[in-house]
Amino acid sequence: MATQRRTPGSQTSLREANRARIVNAIKRHGGLTQIELAGATGLSPATVSNIVKELASSGVLNTSQSIRSGRRAQHVTLAHALGLVVGVHVSTRHMRIALADVAHTVVAEHHMPLAKDHRADNELDKISLLLTDMLESVDARRDEVLAVGVALPAPIDLATGTIARLGMMRGWDGVHVAESLERRVKRPVWVDNAANLTALAETRLGAARGKRHTVTLDIADSIGAGLCLNGQLYRGAHGIAGEFGHTVIRENGPLCRCGNRGCLEAIAGGPAILDELRDHLGSLKLGDVVTQAKAGDARCIRAIGDAGRHIGEATANLCNLFDPEMVVVDGELARSGELLLGPLRHAVERSVIGGGRLSPEIVEGQLGTRAATLGAVVYAADRATVGGDLISF
Repeated sequence: MATQRRTPGSQTSLREANRARIVNAIKRHGGLTQIELAGATGLSPATVSNIVKELASSGVLNTSQSIRSGRRAQHVTLAHALGLVVGVHVSTRHMRIALADVAHTVVAEHHMPLAKDHRADNELDKISLLLTDMLESVDARRDEVLAVGVALPAPIDLATGTIARLGMMRGWDGVHVAESLERRVKRPVWVDNAANLTALAETRLGAARGKRHTVTLDIADSIGAGLCLNGQLYRGAHGIAGEFGHTVIRENGPLCRCGNRGCLEAIAGGPAILDELRDHLGSLKLGDVVTQAKAGDARCIRAIGDAGRHIGEATANLCNLFDPEMVVVDGELARSGELLLGPLRHAVERSVIGGGRLSPEIVEGQLGTRAATLGAVVYAADRATVGGDLISF
């Protein structure tokens, strides 16, 4: 059998693939020695050494001397000459923090569960400690961080920097989040609603790239919407636009955490779904409901479908007001895919003016559970300055 000869093109493709394997391994681990890179990628030490030299000379990677097991080693991280930004997403039960360069490339990331009704002071302390550890992992200093973006699952009064309505996040009421975190990390901090930053991420990095008029739904324990009109994130007069979950869809319905009755969130949000299934599943979490539904559990499938129908009816009203070209569905419940999207899409097509012909495209987000965190990274990068000049990508 004749031996297939490699063409110059295939050698180039192989080298590009090897470069990508090295960069992806460093992104995943934050920083590795060249020996560790060889183990993580399966490439030979000589290949790793040559590619690291090439990428370091072009400014993609940064190398420094370190000691491992008593021996000198070359430690490799992503270069961050222009500076770094931080994105933080604090949800009702989880926190994710990402360290990235100003071109939105994540170089280190951490995720952790949070206690129910967590307090702001505890979580802000954790953010500061985690940031210190993550900077050490990539051989970076605190003063290389240009800005920090924070996503919270509540409306933010941009004039005061506090949560706009008491009781939305117990333990965070009255806290000036940006000021409090700035005192801890000694870097500029910017705070916004998680649905807004999810929309920002999907518009810049995900499913809505290239679209001008979009609605991004963030569906999990809470329900929010980010509105992008003519390519710009719309926050309204006071910064609280998009509180989609607190539109009333059932007069005298169940009590919502905002204090009103019959809100969409109180009927179709995570806690409402869990309450409906408590006799069936016990004290499981929303992610468990999604897992059970995808495995074929009929009651879980119906609960998610009912939520999708309610959300779709409310979304149709939103579409009739704003006429978006696309609706992007994100959040933990979006992981159920068509179990949620099918009923949601059907409700929108049935109720939107013009019917299916003028109905917006409804798609699952591309960024998954990291969407709000990546949106916080983009938000921080948009406000990052070096020498007084804004950096834009």
